[in-house]
Amino acid sequence: MTEFGLIDDDGAESPGDEFEEIEIEDTEADRIARRRDREFSEFRKRIKNTEQFKVEASVFDDATFAALYKLVQDGHIDAFGAPISTGKEANVYTALAGDHEVAVKVYRINASDFKDMRGYLDGDPRFEGIGSDKKKVVTAWVRKEFANLKRAQQAGVRVPNPIAVERNVLVMEYIATDERGRAKRLNEVHIENPETAFEVLREYMRRLHAAGLVHGDLSEYNVVFHEGELVVIDLGQAVTVLSPNAEDFLRRDCENVANFFAGQGVEVTADELYDYVTGTGQHGDGSSAASKD
Repeated sequence: MTEFGLIDDDGAESPGDEFEEIEIEDTEADRIARRRDREFSEFRKRIKNTEQFKVEASVFDDATFAALYKLVQDGHIDAFGAPISTGKEANVYTALAGDHEVAVKVYRINASDFKDMRGYLDGDPRFEGIGSDKKKVVTAWVRKEFANLKRAQQAGVRVPNPIAVERNVLVMEYIATDERGRAKRLNEVHIENPETAFEVLREYMRRLHAAGLVHGDLSEYNVVFHEGELVVIDLGQAVTVLSPNAEDFLRRDCENVANFFAGQGVEVTADELYDYVTGTGQHGDGSSAASKD
């Protein structure tokens, strides 16, 4: 691939850290699960019996099925498809919504360990006071991912389009190469023009930072190719620049990205990338070794 499109930068509506507080108390899914009326009970039974949910059904509580039920009721999901990925904390499935596919990310409330999540939530002004309750931590995480995707999108960063969120379930754009499967990650393809790819990704990092966010886990594993574009994925852990860990996370992101592209022949260092992203230091004017003639 030799060309990489860079989407327009419309800018976030209010760059910085002016984030609205996010509700993490009981959702409509929790209320539906408590009512357990006949229609919900039939839906729950039907979903639990489908092949793609059989293995995971034991770790999904009633409110998770109620969240799926609510998303179906609201028209965000019409039919479930196959699993895309299965992880320790979440599974991702394809689903039909009208005439197009979407991705449905289901976080397990009963996952054994969410200690890693806390490092990305502590100090975030949007999620103060959630305590150690597993349900609240997961609910906060999912709503954080939804909010981060919206924020990144407003800032002109190509990310999966966030569609809906309900309790521990997130519906978003399905980034796929074709009918055979998901888009390929940066580390899975031959990059014909690595300098151009790097320039696009560093610009997305700059835009994200200008909008008050740091990805926090950016590497060749969290960027995919889709229809001539680079798409940044997995923003659940992204933090605001006010987070006490933001500086460390940004330095790590810059090191990961710089090391990968240096291995592709691009002349760049982590410090140069950091200067470009933050607009500081000797490369604060936007120049870098990668962009020199």
